[in-house]
Formats: sequence, C-alpha cells, structure tokens
Amino acid sequence: MNAILDEMSTALQEGEVEIIKELIGKALGYGISANEILEQGLLSGMDEIAVKFKNNEVFVPEVMLAARAMNTGTALLKPYLVESGAKAIGKALIGTVKGDLHDIGKNLLRMMFEGKGIEVIDLGVGVAPEKFLEVYLAETPDIIALSALLTTTMKEMKNTIDTFVDRGVRDDVIIMIGGAPVTDNFRASIGADIYREDAASAAEAAKQAIQESKK
Repeated sequence: MNAILDEMSTALQEGEVEIIKELIGKALGYGISANEILEQGLLSGMDEIAVKFKNNEVFVPEVMLAARAMNTGTALLKPYLVESGAKAIGKALIGTVKGDLHDIGKNLLRMMFEGKGIEVIDLGVGVAPEKFLEVYLAETPDIIALSALLTTTMKEMKNTIDTFVDRGVRDDVIIMIGGAPVTDNFRASIGADIYREDAASAAEAAKQAIQESKK
C-alpha cells in the first residue's frame, strides 16, 4: 500500500498528471482512504517540492508542474474527502496589494498553502484594502497574506492593516506579508505578524500559526 503512495509522491514531484490519476484510481481500488492518499501521497510530495524549492534544487517551472498535478489529484479526491468529512486545517485570504499587478509570488504561495492543506481564497492582483476587509468579514479566514513586489506598493500593506485596525478586527486575524522588497524590519514597522522570504517557508509558518491559533 505504502509503495503506491510513495510512487504518487514521486509522480507529483515530477508533475506527472496522468500517472497521478492512474495511481489515485488504484489506491482507491485497494481501499486506501482518500485522506491517506491526500496526506501520504499528494501532500507529502508537495512538502518535498517545497523543501527542494527552498534549497534551490527545483525552480518555478517545476513547482508549477507539481502544483498542476496536485490540483488534478485533489479534484479527483474531493468527492471522497467530502464524504469522509475531511476538512482543511484552516483558511487563508491572499492577494497582491493595490497598485501592484505581479502574481508569480502570490501564485506560488497559493500552491504552497494548498500543499499544506490550507483552503485558499485568492483575490488576485491590485487588491484594495477595502476589498481585503470586505472578503475577510464575509469569509473569516484564519490568515491573510499580502504580497507586494514593488517598493512603491509596499505602503499598501500598511494601509490594509490600518483598515483592519480602524474596523476593530485587526487582532482577530493573522496577517502575513511577503515579496521581493519586503523585510522583517518592515513587517515589524507596520504591525504585521509574519514575514518569510520564500513561499515554502511562508506556507510552513502559516500552517504553524493556524494550528497554534486553534489550540
């Protein structure tokens, strides 16, 4: 049984979508639960990719291929996971801030979050502070991740946090920031909770923060 899940993890890392489909069918046929397939087959593969990405052993194209395989696998498993009552570990709201149209870093973060079992609401790029607040109030995610790739748009991170402060909900949510020009000193200066310099580390920090918040 474990051999199939190990094979699935490897196939995911290599972005082999058709092999992932075949192995999920086999695993389900052998009576392996959807949750085991998700955790020991797909998520373990994404964890490996995250480590390799962090160590510069793989790069953005390989991560994108792995993420595509992950998305295919989770789509196939979704009906079985719903049936078994499996739940995401938490929910994240992500977006690139107002005035900034860069999305590669944000898209990588979404993939890494999903690879940690975090449900993601992706608002896209150029997201105004008011939009982050509006969706937060409607969806009540555990964490909000703000991305900025320009020094000129970093100020929108502070504006977003200030909008949450003004509404009186800042302390109800974890706020993470990231992007090429962002630093931990900047995080501290604007009152954000978490900064990490790469998507893999950010996803691991988000998972830990969500789990801590639910204790």
